[in-house]
Amino acid sequence: MLARVRATAGRVATVAGAVLLTGGLGNDAVTLPGILATVAAAGIGLAVNPKVWRAPASVRWTAISLYTGPHAGCAVLLVGERLAPDTGVSLLVQAAAAALWTGATWILRPGRTAREFVDEALAQELADAAKAEEVAAVPVAPAYDSPQAQWWGERFAIEGGVAPGTVLLGHRQVGEQCLALVIGAQKRGQPVPDISKPGLSAELDLPEELIDIRPVPGRGAGVRLLVLGQRPAAEAGPGDSDAEVWAEIAATAMPGIELIEATTYEMPQELT
Repeated sequence: MLARVRATAGRVATVAGAVLLTGGLGNDAVTLPGILATVAAAGIGLAVNPKVWRAPASVRWTAISLYTGPHAGCAVLLVGERLAPDTGVSLLVQAAAAALWTGATWILRPGRTAREFVDEALAQELADAAKAEEVAAVPVAPAYDSPQAQWWGERFAIEGGVAPGTVLLGHRQVGEQCLALVIGAQKRGQPVPDISKPGLSAELDLPEELIDIRPVPGRGAGVRLLVLGQRPAAEAGPGDSDAEVWAEIAATAMPGIELIEATTYEMPQELT
């Protein structure tokens, strides 16, 4: 109903403008009142079309220009009729301009065009906002330094996993059946959370006695050494020591770390 009223008002305004332009062809007294009437019509039209002047800032002035374009054009033609020379050719040109203005305004309906332009801009903004919310809702996948770090992060360090809040800092294949991992806390300055041996045993299907979690020599509680599997047996010989075993483990896992203290114990028969 409101759209029909606006359409009718637009048609009436177009006819009124055509009458003003026609009257201004031979009567200069129409110029000033016609311009004032045109300005008043533009102001009233904008006042009753809040969608136009409340449009998004990015398209507001474009929408206002579309809406007031016919009014501005009518005022310019009225001034041109006042200033044009009084000749037959000039009168024909003025009449043609008035007819062109009337036909273009009647067909294009700038008022409706401006409202549709605003609707499209609002729809685009809503679509962009919804898309931004969808992008924000998608969690950013963590970046891993290596496939092994990804394996640890996605299998053990996940929420509810056996080692949440940890990251894999390094790894070293010590022997055919022994793997050394250096685990750190995700948050700097925090100790490595307790890692459940039974949980690791169940997750890896590895006996608990083949899982060893201990401090890293020379490092704080924010780093832990995790040894999985059967440690290689040390062969007697010169230079064979725990320091060399640790050097082998830390060669790639934690470069620059030195063994400060070691404790030697006999491996139970059932573990060897």
